[in-house]
Amino acid sequence: MSALGRLLLASVTILFLAGCEDPFSDNAARNRGFIYCGPGQPNTFNPQLTDGGLTADALSSQIYDRLLQLDPQTYKPVPMLAQSWEVSPDGKEYVFNLRQSASFQVTDWFIPHRGVNAEDVVFSFKRLIDPEHPFHTVSGGDYPWFESMDFAGLVDDVIALDDYTVKFVLSRPDVSFLSTLSTTYAVIHSAEYAEHLLTKGTPAKIDSHPVGSGAFYLDEYEPHRFIRLKRHWGYWNGAAPMEQIAYDISNRGTGSLSKLITRECDVLSSPIASQLSVIENNPDFVLASQTGMNVAFLALNTRHPALSELEVRQAISLAINRDALIQSVYYGTGTPANGMLPPMSWAYNEKSYVAFDPQLALSLMAKAGYRHGFEVDLIVPLTPKAYNPSPRKTAELIQANLAPIGITVNIIALEDINRKLLRDDIDELGMVLTGWIADNGDPDNFLRPLLSCNAKFTGWNLSNWCNRYFDRFIDSAIATDERNERRNLYLQAQRILNDRMPVIPLAHGVHYQARNASLQGITLSPFGDKSFANVSRSR
Repeated sequence: MSALGRLLLASVTILFLAGCEDPFSDNAARNRGFIYCGPGQPNTFNPQLTDGGLTADALSSQIYDRLLQLDPQTYKPVPMLAQSWEVSPDGKEYVFNLRQSASFQVTDWFIPHRGVNAEDVVFSFKRLIDPEHPFHTVSGGDYPWFESMDFAGLVDDVIALDDYTVKFVLSRPDVSFLSTLSTTYAVIHSAEYAEHLLTKGTPAKIDSHPVGSGAFYLDEYEPHRFIRLKRHWGYWNGAAPMEQIAYDISNRGTGSLSKLITRECDVLSSPIASQLSVIENNPDFVLASQTGMNVAFLALNTRHPALSELEVRQAISLAINRDALIQSVYYGTGTPANGMLPPMSWAYNEKSYVAFDPQLALSLMAKAGYRHGFEVDLIVPLTPKAYNPSPRKTAELIQANLAPIGITVNIIALEDINRKLLRDDIDELGMVLTGWIADNGDPDNFLRPLLSCNAKFTGWNLSNWCNRYFDRFIDSAIATDERNERRNLYLQAQRILNDRMPVIPLAHGVHYQARNASLQGITLSPFGDKSFANVSRSR
């Protein structure tokens, strides 16, 4: 079966966690917590196994801790489970000193007998890098985000020096390594829980029945209805003010805005642009915004007969009216993209410019031998994202823009992208409308996972593109900690992208979140992750 056929048929669920109290049947969740409404369905509770979505964006930061976290103002790594760290002079060894007050959660399926220590850090990362590790192949053995970063090729070993000191040994210097450990994917699991599951013969439960050290633990999950998290009283940074969080993942009612207005939701993640004025004009709600480290782009399969021609890719870029896109899809809230890096990135190329010139596009089509055009499929995930509030509308605009230069676009709408299935038959692809929300503030996080040669094999390089010169520049950029030198290397890498055009950058979006005015302590991160450890209700 083709990749497209499998995409249309594929559906995955994870184990049902039975519970007796429906959080939407009364005011229980609202009296003791709040209800969060956002798009997406989890297919695992382990973010290591995902490439984004609800698990990485809204669940991971509640259930799990990492060694480090990112300061939302400076984008620099700051302590979390690791209180301090040292880096060797050659940049190949990182030693972390762990806090001794962190405890794992007590759940219905496991009671821990010790706190977080170096053994848990070793377990969590050895699972990713060691093919012989007993948990490496559990739940499929795919770790897409880490694979796109060549994490296994970077980390040679993880060693517990004592109970609260752990060392990472790298194969090469990488100045973005601390930022990598700060992402919502780099979570710490309980090695004690893993050993318990092995003795029971149920190792996959580590991903469906999580045990973390975060501010909330998983209490109930009913697919396509709700997820309930409850307060971890032993949290090292102090117990959260809220007793519970209920995630509404259903399609109940008449829509997400209606749920907010009728108090079925306390928090609405990523309201669509057309809803913003309604929310702003209602004193019962607060509309927060955060300029996002994100980009929406069109990935072009460079092995496609027509899209393999550089002139065709250039023509597609010239034919897309980004100003019209910003007005009709983003309602004036976004920014036209001149490249993959957003303006807030320190490696942004402010001299880059993308023109709108349909006549020149026609000439390039003729030069490429496609004077009479061609037909191509465009895969469109329908779930709104911070980088693209209305993917279908964006796809229809692209379809309308490309028709005058002879390109007939067939829109293939999917709920979301399954990158593993796309990877398996990537040569069959045409165009994919997609995007990216950075996991940290380092430019490498935009360029390597999406466009490196290694990323072709992880399903994230949807352009099916590999350029050794591009890889050489981004590899050199992570081998030095001199900022100006790094920026020059990233500028050269971006020039290659502008010249070869495997992707068409479209826009940078603004992340919006609406909440009931009674809730305090909800903040937005430019990286999309959310922590609810400090949320409280004023009335």
